[in-house]
Amino acid sequence: MNRYFLALIFCTISSAVLAQVGRQATATQVLPADSLSYLNPKELTIGAVTVTGSQYLDKDVLIKISQLNKGDKITVPSDATSNVIKNLWLQGLFDDVKLLYTLRNDTINFEINVKERPRLSKMNLKGIRKGEVEDVQKKLKDKTGKIVNENLLNTTTAIIKKHFAEKGYLNTTVDIKQRKDAGEANSMILDVYIDKKTKVKVNSIAFTGNTAFKDAKLKKYLKKTREKKWYNLFGSKKFLRDKYEEDKQTLVSKMQGNGYRDAEVLSDSVWKNNEETVNIKIKIYEGPKYYFGNITWSGNAKYPTKILNTLLRIKKGDVFSEEELNKRLSGSPNGDDISSLYLNDGYLTYQTDPVQTRIHNDTIDVDLRVYEGPQYTINNVIIKGNEVTNDKVIRREIRTKPGQKFSKEAIVRSTQAITQLGNFDEQKIDPRPTNINPNDGTVDILYNVVEKPSDQIELSGGFGGGSIVGTLGLTFNNFSLRNIFNLKAYKPLPKGDGEKLSLRGQANGKNYQNFSFTYSEPWFGGKKPVNFGITAYTQLQSNGNNGLNGYAAVSKNDPAYYGVTINGVSATIGKQLKWPDDYFNLSHTLSFDHYNLVNYPGYLFSNGKSINIKLTETLSRYSLDAPIFPTSGSNIRITAQFTPPYSLFNNVNYSIATAQERYHFVEYYKAKFEGQWFQKIYGKLVLKAQSQFGFLSSYNSAVGQSPFERFKLGGDGMQSYQFLQGSEIIGLRGYENFDIVPLGSNINTASTSGSPIFDKFQLELRHPVIASQSATIFLLAFTEGGNTWNSFNEFAPFNIRRSAGIGARIFLPIFGLLGLDYGYGFDAIPGLPTANKGHFHFSIAQSLSGSFN
Repeated sequence: MNRYFLALIFCTISSAVLAQVGRQATATQVLPADSLSYLNPKELTIGAVTVTGSQYLDKDVLIKISQLNKGDKITVPSDATSNVIKNLWLQGLFDDVKLLYTLRNDTINFEINVKERPRLSKMNLKGIRKGEVEDVQKKLKDKTGKIVNENLLNTTTAIIKKHFAEKGYLNTTVDIKQRKDAGEANSMILDVYIDKKTKVKVNSIAFTGNTAFKDAKLKKYLKKTREKKWYNLFGSKKFLRDKYEEDKQTLVSKMQGNGYRDAEVLSDSVWKNNEETVNIKIKIYEGPKYYFGNITWSGNAKYPTKILNTLLRIKKGDVFSEEELNKRLSGSPNGDDISSLYLNDGYLTYQTDPVQTRIHNDTIDVDLRVYEGPQYTINNVIIKGNEVTNDKVIRREIRTKPGQKFSKEAIVRSTQAITQLGNFDEQKIDPRPTNINPNDGTVDILYNVVEKPSDQIELSGGFGGGSIVGTLGLTFNNFSLRNIFNLKAYKPLPKGDGEKLSLRGQANGKNYQNFSFTYSEPWFGGKKPVNFGITAYTQLQSNGNNGLNGYAAVSKNDPAYYGVTINGVSATIGKQLKWPDDYFNLSHTLSFDHYNLVNYPGYLFSNGKSINIKLTETLSRYSLDAPIFPTSGSNIRITAQFTPPYSLFNNVNYSIATAQERYHFVEYYKAKFEGQWFQKIYGKLVLKAQSQFGFLSSYNSAVGQSPFERFKLGGDGMQSYQFLQGSEIIGLRGYENFDIVPLGSNINTASTSGSPIFDKFQLELRHPVIASQSATIFLLAFTEGGNTWNSFNEFAPFNIRRSAGIGARIFLPIFGLLGLDYGYGFDAIPGLPTANKGHFHFSIAQSLSGSFN
């Protein structure tokens, strides 16, 4: 009975396979239908193997997949023949597969007949914005030419859903429609309809199992998973699974950092509240609160236990926190940890292993096991990646010298100095010790740098004063004067020596012209950080009746003409100080300015010539961590400026002196304080605080205040076409340019000539959007205030004109820093009804690290 049953199964299988395989009788021999069956298999020799129906696939590859090889023996039917169809079908490339054969005596010829699945000719993403289409296409990559099968459809759907889920769209739906491409044979177009729905946010977060920690405290630990509440100003409210998983780890870490060493998340659940929100429930285990017990040291030979305990700042009875302990040992951002003590003294391989030796009740004893290792000295300093900048420019800034002891602090300071050069991407400066040799106690220091475009071009046009003003400025921040006659070095100018060359021209034709030249060398002489710079300029502003060349020939009595020309030159030399620390710099600048006024209303006198010879002393301290987007450090500058006291020896009777006599040699003294401080306060959010003061006074009250070097407050702070040498422009957003004038002053005179006293205060929150080599973009919100006064008797530092607003900054290496702000001035200026309230301010090519506007 079993034999007949088995025979019946074989016959059924044989019929099924042969129905799929098919048979063709040959002219040579016709075999009976049951001659090839599982009940009567035959061993034959494979003759030819051909493939039909394939248009795009390699036929030899298909034959190889079939495992049918000419000359091989094969039993027909058998698993070998059924596996041919199975193996080809599993490739997912075909809509139909047939195995046909012909017989000739003991030889069998196979024909593999396939119907290929269509290929993708185009994929259209619909239902999303153009920018989103580009982002999704990057994730999908180019799938043109791929076989259109279930795998392609499923993969496409999964990638799209994952992409939008990462952005908070958890309910995204994808519907893919297929249609034939009439323009290409066997091709298919996929229309992908995407519906993102709405972003899914967190409706509520609930905790269970917590007694020591309040819910509000635990919610604060979930920095990237916030409830949809109006008071949650910072942090995303959308639900992102990966961020949520990170937050759970942070939650446990924070609890453990508060002494609850055994804290853990027992379970959690996330469920749908509605189409737009989810609810979260987290069950936690706090455990007991632990405290530090006895803290002992072992293995320390270089520094005694007393010094290490002082630096550790943890004592018996303090709340136990592994995170805080590790920070004190090796992770302090201020460099006041134990590891810095050793690493700054050459102990490169120093390690401390904190071992919990005893846990009794709620107290944990810790043994800090120190491995000091040998003291290392620097063998070589290697620089890589500087394709334009010469090695010497970098090496002279580096504080790690061959033969010195290894020092972590020296590497950090060297990295900051390289960053301040402005020639390299500060995000990619990578210092690291290499070639560590414990046998002789030497190590090499490798500085990997990536060059970035540092030259800048200022090309702009604006409308002002009834005419178009054009500006062209070129700044070469890595100039090389020594190669000025080397034609091969021009790219487009000689580069690589870290010098700065700036050329700037501004004009609107005959009315206004301003040309300037600046050159500076930060290592004058090549041996010490002595900065030398020279600046020359010429300016003209007039009504242009007779043009520039006819200026001197116009009669001063001609009421139709007014104008001023200013020519000047200055030289600066400065050096880095060692005391109080080497962040300080002291510079000396000697300047000569010559003014020629004809009926010009911009100063305290309108006709005559004036000479301004001044000496400027500047003491500054610069410790910002980056020039474009600082996150820590300060920039402080104190300036004293004075002229010779001509009135003491020129025998001029100032009670009857004319304006020409009074101001022929201008005299004054002037003092300024400017300070900026930067500090991270939350994530990437940075607070900038700034204050500025300026005082201008005279040696002799009979002479009066100087007509030059006064302060003009208000507006964008740009040195626009309205700017002429002899005034300092300080921006105050929310007000018109120069419109913050002292109370009781003549409005026209004060806004054009400026004021002798000013102050300004500013608080600004900054957050980066993009920080890369090609561009830096950050958003800001500000509040600031300032005012001007005519005399010290009137000076009231906190009686200021206030404003607030928002803005953005974009740094492009070729253009410098571009800015757009909207500020609202809260305080009216008497006599100037449009001076305050809402104003947009645009700035271009402002100084990066040295700007106090």
